[in-house]
Formats: sequence, structure tokens, C-alpha cells
Amino acid sequence: MGIIVLHTRMFQEAIRKYNEQAPQPFTPKVVLFDMDGVLYDSMPNHAKAWQRAMAEFGIHFTAEDSYATEGARGVDTVRRYAKEQLGKILTEQEAENIYQLKAQYFHEMPTTNIFDGVKDLMQKIQNSGLKIGIVTGSGQRQLINFINEAQVTTAFDVKRGKPNPEPYLMGLQKAGNLAPCDGIVVENAPLGVRAGVAAGCFTVAINSGPLPDVALLSEGANVLFDTIRTFSNSWEQFIAACNSY
Repeated sequence: MGIIVLHTRMFQEAIRKYNEQAPQPFTPKVVLFDMDGVLYDSMPNHAKAWQRAMAEFGIHFTAEDSYATEGARGVDTVRRYAKEQLGKILTEQEAENIYQLKAQYFHEMPTTNIFDGVKDLMQKIQNSGLKIGIVTGSGQRQLINFINEAQVTTAFDVKRGKPNPEPYLMGLQKAGNLAPCDGIVVENAPLGVRAGVAAGCFTVAINSGPLPDVALLSEGANVLFDTIRTFSNSWEQFIAACNSY
């Protein structure tokens, strides 16, 4: 019981701090999930594909780099690292060629698994009367077919990717023209957390990768969990805290 009370109070404090900064009080109506690294354990494959493709062009790229740049346009990541390490300013097409090689290597890998806790959390969200949305730059549409009622926002729906808030603002629009205070963003990467915060949403960080917690908290995450399972196990306390305001 003590742990439950502690969790509820922790959430109440996080909501209080959010409300101090937000123009409108937190009234959750939709949960907007990033996909890679949040719903699917696909980031290790992304990291391997990035490292293999970049290495062929003489660029050193680590697993940590993959997480730190997740959410940015692939061509922008390529151009940044080419400039920093090789002193080269690549054209959009040159960068696109490298990114497409990365995409090829990624799609040659086996489909990854859903994280433990995802399906339970989805059911709890729906039982609470909230909508579910997915906001991703990934092209793996087949990975999200298990959530039939989810509204999906991809890179094709926006002009600017994360860390710009546009993807999450579009997710809110698709969910029924909702306000930022109506949204909960669930992210695993610094750029994604920054995008959720910039959109004005209550932002939950799931640290499923190798980056330290501070990398996500320093971007403004309102709460942080080590796994999606932990978030699912805490959902009832989270909703109780929301309803107490």
C-alpha cells in the first residue's frame, strides 16, 4: 500500500508541476506513443543498420548515437555526422542514398517483438476511456496493425520531424482536434521527449536504451520509467492522480 501511495503522490506532484507551466489544466484524452523503442524492441536493429551503413562511408556511429538522434530525419543525421567527422557537406541526395542503404539493412533484419507490457497498457488505456495514437517516423506499418483503433501519424503527415512539435500536434489533431493539455506523449528518445514537451503535452519517458536517465529528464520529461511494463503496472495510480485534479 505504501508503494501505491508513493506512486500516486509522485504522479500528483508531476501533474502539479505540469499545470504550473501549461496554459490549460491537464485533462488526458489520448495517449500518443512513439513506436521504435517504446512499443517495439526495434532500436537495437536500427543501431546495427545505422552502424553498418555509416561505416561503409567512413563514418563512426555508435548505438548511443542511434538513440540520441532517433526521431530526426535520417538525411539530417547523415549530413550532420558527415560534416563533423569527414568535413564534407553532403547534398540532400547524397545523404538520402546513405539513409536508404541504412533502411535496406534494417528491413533485411527479422521483425522485432512487442515490448512486454504494451498490450496490457493499451487495454488499460482503452478501459479508462482514453484514445490511443501512434506518432512515428518509421515505415514499418505492419508493426502497428495489432492496434486497430489507433490513429497513426507518420513522417508523411508532417513537414518537420522531431524534435519539432509538429508530429505530436498532428497526432492531437488526428485524435479529434484535441488540445496539448489533452495529450500524453510516451517517448524513449531525447529528441522525441523534446518534441512532446514542445507540443505542450504531458510527456512520459521510457528509458529502454543505453542513454542515462538524465538524457531524457533534461529534455523536460514529466515522469520516467525504466520499462513500458513498469508504466503499465502504475497506470491505475497515474489515472487516479489525474482524476484528483
